[in-house]
Amino acid sequence: MAKIITEKIIDLLITPGQKKERIDLYIANVVENATRSRIQKLIKAELVTVNGNVVKANYIINPNDHIQLKIPVTPRPENAEPEDIPLDIIYEDDYLIILNKPAGIVVHPSLGNYTGTLVNALLNHTKKLSEFNEPGRPGIVHRIDKDTSGLLLIAKDEVTHAKLAKQFANHSTEREYWAVCWGIFKDKKGEVIGNIARSKKDRKIFAVSEDEGKHAHTFYEVIEEYEFASLIKLKLKTGRTHQIRVHMNHIKHPIFGDPTYNGRRINYGSDLPKMKSRIDNLLKIIDRQALHAKTLGFVHPVSNQKVFFNSELPDDISALIENLKKT
Repeated sequence: MAKIITEKIIDLLITPGQKKERIDLYIANVVENATRSRIQKLIKAELVTVNGNVVKANYIINPNDHIQLKIPVTPRPENAEPEDIPLDIIYEDDYLIILNKPAGIVVHPSLGNYTGTLVNALLNHTKKLSEFNEPGRPGIVHRIDKDTSGLLLIAKDEVTHAKLAKQFANHSTEREYWAVCWGIFKDKKGEVIGNIARSKKDRKIFAVSEDEGKHAHTFYEVIEEYEFASLIKLKLKTGRTHQIRVHMNHIKHPIFGDPTYNGRRINYGSDLPKMKSRIDNLLKIIDRQALHAKTLGFVHPVSNQKVFFNSELPDDISALIENLKKT
């Protein structure tokens, strides 16, 4: 029997404040789980229109453009399939794996993204993964956003998974993120407390809400300051979707490069040609949020010893920091 192919429609409206850029790059940045190559294939197949007209991948978006994507969607397979995708494994034993996830890869299969995920890569690496979760998410103890890089913990059996999941639920794990944020912080050390809910303006993203959503609590500390940006470290007391990105945007220090939460909007020196040119060049260095899950500590579920792992900043964030130091 042939697979039934359905269609998912995504509508995007370009706001007046959005900077001009190629349509393939813009869509890849704002649509969750999208990749630039996949968007280019949709454009070539004439499944992307602007104001009702077919365009090419190099079309430059304009204010008030109405973009529509028609994405063919095949039914979700019962089980994820192994795929030969490289893994950056920091540590592995008989019970768990610590890996360094690169930006741009989705953690587990989801609607429209049933291949090319971290789970597909793990299934190719080992047959020993916990089935504690629902099908399609074997071994996944926690997750980080597609375009956030950093350390991820994988369980190989159900007992290990349950013990690790309990530590995450009790907030007894030690996790530290590093991020480059817009602006200079008035308080060099602080916290952000605010419920996170679906945005009332755009249901595809999240925002801080006074009367809806789930309680969220983030701690931050400034590591280094530059002319118009800061390198900070963050710790989560709660773990909500997009928590760091939403909280930093809420206090007017969005994460540099973040296409969803104002990180690609030039907030400093936009009226000064030299400054604007310099910032444009910095934004070309990184096409995602400058956010990295740098450290991870927990009690090993078998040895009962506290273990701690650290990862280096990826090349794009390191290059961004080096160039910020020059300014």
